[in-house]
Amino acid sequence: MSTIPTGPSAAADGPAASPGADRRRPDRVVPSWSDPVVAQASEAVGGPWGRHAVVGRAAFWTPLRVCLLFTTTVLALAWLKQAPCSDGDWTGSLQYTHLCYSDPVPLFGVYGQGDGALPYLDARVEYPVLTGAAMALAALLSGWYDGLAAAVGVLPAVPPVQSYTIVTALLMAVCALVVTRAVLPLTGRRPWDTAMVALSPVLLVYAFNNWDLLAVALTTLGMWAWARERPVLAGALLGLGVAAKLYPVLVLGALFLLCLRAGALGTWLRAAVAAVGAWLVVNVPVALVAPENWGWFFAFSRQRAANPESIWNVLLTATENRVLDGPLAEGETPSVLNAVVAVLLLALAAGVAWLVLTAPVRPRVAQVAFLLVAGFLLLNKVYSPQYALWLLPLAVLARPRWRSLLVWQASEALVWVMTMLYYLGTENRGVEVEWFFLAVLLRDAVLVALMVLVVREVRRPDDDVVRTSWPGVDDPAGGPLDGARDVLTLGRGRPRVPDETTAGKSAL
Repeated sequence: MSTIPTGPSAAADGPAASPGADRRRPDRVVPSWSDPVVAQASEAVGGPWGRHAVVGRAAFWTPLRVCLLFTTTVLALAWLKQAPCSDGDWTGSLQYTHLCYSDPVPLFGVYGQGDGALPYLDARVEYPVLTGAAMALAALLSGWYDGLAAAVGVLPAVPPVQSYTIVTALLMAVCALVVTRAVLPLTGRRPWDTAMVALSPVLLVYAFNNWDLLAVALTTLGMWAWARERPVLAGALLGLGVAAKLYPVLVLGALFLLCLRAGALGTWLRAAVAAVGAWLVVNVPVALVAPENWGWFFAFSRQRAANPESIWNVLLTATENRVLDGPLAEGETPSVLNAVVAVLLLALAAGVAWLVLTAPVRPRVAQVAFLLVAGFLLLNKVYSPQYALWLLPLAVLARPRWRSLLVWQASEALVWVMTMLYYLGTENRGVEVEWFFLAVLLRDAVLVALMVLVVREVRRPDDDVVRTSWPGVDDPAGGPLDGARDVLTLGRGRPRVPDETTAGKSAL
């Protein structure tokens, strides 16, 4: 019979006096013992697990395999949501009524991929180079399938846009599984935190909307390499991530601030050089062959106006474009908005740097990276709904608490629903712009609240469940920073000298 431990040693949020104080204590944190949301949910299957039923001791059903199964299940459901739109027949605004809009469907025709056009070489693409490569790979594989289906006759023949969409979804599904695989070793003694990524509502809603999971996978792999104390490999992976989406630069920025405090700038420099090198390897050939098309991503980013889901669009609409640049002509660059955003982002970086250098204990990598990426999304002129995927692994690693993460993800999903209904139009039983803006503002408020909670745990590390779940844990994702002494602190921050409890590396 399984038994549930009782007493102080049973509380996974409060470590036992010593690792051997209670042999009934498992070698990892059990969510149904420590998280109230999981404990309540476990009542549906008979209550919290007993110590003999803790999954992870069996030879096959390890936490990793269970979480990969969770991810596969969520991806299957995500495809069921996406499937009605996959053939490109959006008659009757089906993409909005079924909440299944995705960028690969219209862009397949816009970029001429059905006619064999290659991104950058034959078509001007507003995405970074590695994302364009993913588009080209999907078009190549789907073209092979279309040719084989026509020749053999046994395979089902589908419209080219549908086979392209299916292949793109399969590629993004692989990336999602990679994210799950890479997150688990970053959780240390809390492997079941990975289930927060695997069972994510954000993954369900946004997995196949765009190509963002490619950058998320590369970034998470880079963080895993850093945790394994391989800064050159970490930098190379983050550089490839930047070649897919810009945001991994912010993860490098987080590592810089932490290495500055720890006096490990040499380690960071190796990672940064590798990142630049990897980015150049991917970008230089395309820039040499098709310089104008290659540069369109940067020109498009400058010229792009505030997108509908950004706080800036809410402000401009509320003031009838009487602030910032005012009404813009077609193709006109929003210079004032660009400048304001740049200043605010610099202020964000300065604020996070002050937090890192004044915190009583050096923050964890995921905490700093989450704050930078979340702040960037809130202040930037573009906050596309699927960008929530950027935050998913960072939020889970920064603050692995089910309740707050589910509230945030519910707000992100609400934005998607309201976006689709807003685009549907009131004449088709959609919603007014006020309801759409209300969802955007609610999402922003919830994200700010989550950032505040992370900042509070940085200032009060005794409230950080990652550090208090197990004796001697510093930062399971810290790599060279895990347990390192501090060199530079400001204000109330106190230099840290590892003792025999924290000098050992956190388990990966």
